[in-house]
Amino acid sequence: MSIVRPTSSQMTRRLIVLAAVIFAVVIGQTQVLLQWGQSPAEFAADSDATLKVAGYAFAIWGVIYLWLVVYAVRQALPQTGESLLIHRLGWPSVAALLGIGWWVVAAAFDQEIATIVLIFGSLAVLLIPLLANADAIRALPRGDRDRWMTVWPLAMLAGWLTVAAPVNLITVATGNGWLPEVLSPTVWASLAIAVVAGVALGVTQRLRTLAYGLPIAWGLLGAFVAEQGRNPMLAYVALAAGVTVLVGTIVLSFRLRSGVERTTA
Repeated sequence: MSIVRPTSSQMTRRLIVLAAVIFAVVIGQTQVLLQWGQSPAEFAADSDATLKVAGYAFAIWGVIYLWLVVYAVRQALPQTGESLLIHRLGWPSVAALLGIGWWVVAAAFDQEIATIVLIFGSLAVLLIPLLANADAIRALPRGDRDRWMTVWPLAMLAGWLTVAAPVNLITVATGNGWLPEVLSPTVWASLAIAVVAGVALGVTQRLRTLAYGLPIAWGLLGAFVAEQGRNPMLAYVALAAGVTVLVGTIVLSFRLRSGVERTTA
């Protein structure tokens, strides 16, 4: 990886990344402390009759935020070289961070359509560049700092958004009566879970990193816990999907490629 010191324009981009992380973290905490509008949990619970995730599962945001802070602070240090992945993922991460920050604002004021656009947009602007740079990500050595301080925080965020975006969509659709009646709500929720699991395994096949699949497995297991009491069938669909994603993520992340190169977390 390159060890060339960042140029002034690259340093500016890095400082913008830092500012975007601060914005994403602070806006969420500000909403909680000042209690303006709905909290994200209240927004999610407003119309969760079709698909629900246990409240404790959202604690993963603490881990994601912490890792994103590490990602941003490392870039703010001028001695950190301008690597390929720092360069290519910098601006996409800014867009995603701004998106999740503004999602909190949209949820607080019950702007339902805006929450859908923001969460799917944040997922897309992050996941597409990660996939586009899959070869570079897979080639990173086990101890490479870009693996732990660039790929892991961004892949974890993308993984959680992969779960959160469909749940957001189903929540809004349920509350507004938009779910087509051709299928039952349980079937729609089961299809969403199946799509999430399929995406999780497909992306992990490309990236070969635990960071993407683990948050998805965590979210699906959270759905299992939340749905046990009211919809056991859906709960066990979520459990099966969560276990499949967890096992598949581990196998895909550590298996041998071409009989020579071992990919690592």
